[in-house]
Amino acid sequence: MTIDGKSLLKNETECYNCGCNLREVCPGYNKSENEMLVKYTKVHENAKTPKRAYPTDAGMDFFYCGDDQIRIDLGCSAVIPTGIKMEVPEGYMLEIKNKSGIASKNNLITGACVVDTGYSGEIFVNLHNVGLVSRLIEPGDKIAQGVFVKIAESISLVESDSIYNNEPTDRGDGALGSTGDR
Repeated sequence: MTIDGKSLLKNETECYNCGCNLREVCPGYNKSENEMLVKYTKVHENAKTPKRAYPTDAGMDFFYCGDDQIRIDLGCSAVIPTGIKMEVPEGYMLEIKNKSGIASKNNLITGACVVDTGYSGEIFVNLHNVGLVSRLIEPGDKIAQGVFVKIAESISLVESDSIYNNEPTDRGDGALGSTGDR
């Protein structure tokens, strides 16, 4: 059975901008009004513009912009320049994450990397080699992906003796490995 997005929305009078893949056919949806514009600048002549491989990808690829190979020995890490500065919109963070192919095929994973609204410098990627052999990063190689994540801007921590209303949760206080392997 094929579902037609237009028939699902035939009684709707407005787009709720919920993030679904039917936005283009929502009544009243205006792509230009709902599109987030993000300014960036290249700070190195070899820098490549971050880009999504497919329009539906959550992350945009970031590339190594240096002039020479970088060797990351097993068990070691390197901070890799992207040559890109990016203005992160208010209310968001840019999280630098693993690219699945690089992580699974080359055993290169990203370290903690959050780009906040207030950061105005070049974006660097901290790559760790968790494999058994050294890896080479060539100029222009994809090294990670960046994902914009909406954040709660106004948070007040309130100390309390009654978290979860003193009721047990399904998970409980089990920590690492508490859900098992299968």
